[in-house]
Amino acid sequence: QKATGSEGSQAKKSQHAEEAIFYKNCRAAYLTVLKSSLENIKSKEQLSLVLQQAGRNPSQKTVNKYWTSQTTALNFDDFCTILKKEKPATKTDLLEAFGKIDTDNTGYILHDELYKILTMRGEKMTRDEVSAIIKQTDFNCSGKLDYHKFCESYVATRERCCEAARERLEVDGRWRQQQFGSQAETSSEGTPLAKPSPRISRKTDHKLPPTKGESRTPSRPSSAQSCKASVSSTLSMGPSSNRHTKLIEPDTMKEWPRAQSKGCFYLEEDGEIISHKYKLYLPQRSAVCITIKPLSIPQGEGKYCHWLSVDTALYILKENETQENLQLVSFTEHQNKEMLGWKGELGSGVYWLLPFTTGCRLKKVKTQITGEAKLVSRDEDGELALTKEFRAALLDIFETIDLDGNGLLSLEEYNFFELRTSGEKCDEEAWAVCKENFDMKKNELTRQGFMDLNLMEANDREGDPSDLWVTLLSLGYNKALEMTEACPFVIDISAEKCKPKIKPIYLEAGSWQLNRAVCKSVVNKGEAKVMDNCENIIIYTYKGGRRITSVIENKSENKVIIHVNNEKSKNCLSSRGLLVFAVEVAPKSMMVSQHVMPLNEQEEWIYNCVHSLL
Repeated sequence: QKATGSEGSQAKKSQHAEEAIFYKNCRAAYLTVLKSSLENIKSKEQLSLVLQQAGRNPSQKTVNKYWTSQTTALNFDDFCTILKKEKPATKTDLLEAFGKIDTDNTGYILHDELYKILTMRGEKMTRDEVSAIIKQTDFNCSGKLDYHKFCESYVATRERCCEAARERLEVDGRWRQQQFGSQAETSSEGTPLAKPSPRISRKTDHKLPPTKGESRTPSRPSSAQSCKASVSSTLSMGPSSNRHTKLIEPDTMKEWPRAQSKGCFYLEEDGEIISHKYKLYLPQRSAVCITIKPLSIPQGEGKYCHWLSVDTALYILKENETQENLQLVSFTEHQNKEMLGWKGELGSGVYWLLPFTTGCRLKKVKTQITGEAKLVSRDEDGELALTKEFRAALLDIFETIDLDGNGLLSLEEYNFFELRTSGEKCDEEAWAVCKENFDMKKNELTRQGFMDLNLMEANDREGDPSDLWVTLLSLGYNKALEMTEACPFVIDISAEKCKPKIKPIYLEAGSWQLNRAVCKSVVNKGEAKVMDNCENIIIYTYKGGRRITSVIENKSENKVIIHVNNEKSKNCLSSRGLLVFAVEVAPKSMMVSQHVMPLNEQEEWIYNCVHSLL
């Protein structure tokens, strides 16, 4: 276990180092075009230029994907998100594209043919632009383009541009001082804060009303000398891995009626976290105990269960006349090891249970994988079969998606699985077909039926595992069949005087209701500090057993930019992934500044944060 933990720690440090390099390169490209990383990209042309400085060569279609008719500006975090999605073309990619034109594999393309292709197909170039290419003597001769040399020159030029941007960043003292962007800075302890993948909000996301919501977050402020006012918070925290608070566990209330449901946090490609959302039904007033913890499932010998260190919590909201009008009741804050719980009295009615994780530990992980796991094999008769490793992973997946824990998958449970992996639902008619072909009990799919369903998918693709990998990756597995980008959890509810009922309703990203609940809980239970010389700015800091959360409230009539500095913190991991950053807070609103957790829970950690008004 110690060896595995050490390997995990080394992997985290390696990941942090890679992210630091990535954000340094982002910053270098951004500041080549713009004066400050607080300055926004204001046009398609500017977006295209800054992407080129980062070694990308975006087509107009790519630019239009990120700059729509509704876009007015993109900030630095948006830019970083785009770079994560739009990988630079490799020499292999380019050669493959040219190879489709050079069907005889000569290594050359005639200039006349190149003119025709580049000026008439796809995003058409002008004749002058094509002429500029064929006039380069390094890769042209005798009326032909040597596309192997062209690809080498293209890749080398791109690298020189990126290197020049990095050199300018290092040389220019003004830019060196602007260490406020999405670059992970290293603390005096040598431990960097990890950067979560930034988000570009989806059109389907719920938006927080301006008076209550989370505002847009610029990446970095200008220099600290321009700060008008500030407030400092320092908290020393002991080791939290074995922390116990006043939680009364359901085991001490064995006679109370219980309800249970599983669920999962899933990490999206852009770093957004989605999870199941639930309704709790109580037929009468009762004392209630609600807990949540990561779900422990076997991962095989020698495999590290990444998700067990992920923090989980539940926010309890009372449903009134409408779903839009939810009232925060409380949240799970009493801790017993990895379990968090709440005990109190609830009246009869309908409640929403919104799972929450800070994102400090559930984030994109880059791990060295020696080889891709094999999913299918053929027996002596040539028949396809699922490998032992894949079958073990499928059993773990079944355990996770069997939300009620009865050992069977209902249509409702299966549809949560389908929505996550394919974006579609299985209707009653399709479910009836499944019933005819796969093992079911009481109209619910068995484990064997689930295995056979996946085997059928492998057979449909004649052993090609591509679709199976799509399923696995969407469920948080990597190519070594380790669950690294998901966190299954289990919710337990015990009620003294009635039988509680819990029902999963959605699988979606954190709603504005959850954002508002988090802010309100910090305001209600945290310490409030008014910013010096600025009574309209209040910083609330909540200290829990495993996390510290700060919220900024802006009571003024104008938007403000708050500079946040964590450089004196020790053994800390921020949800922002940064030691220094800036946030923009809308007028008459509040927003989460950051969540902070210990990097190593076995050791003391010190939270030292300065919020300053720019």
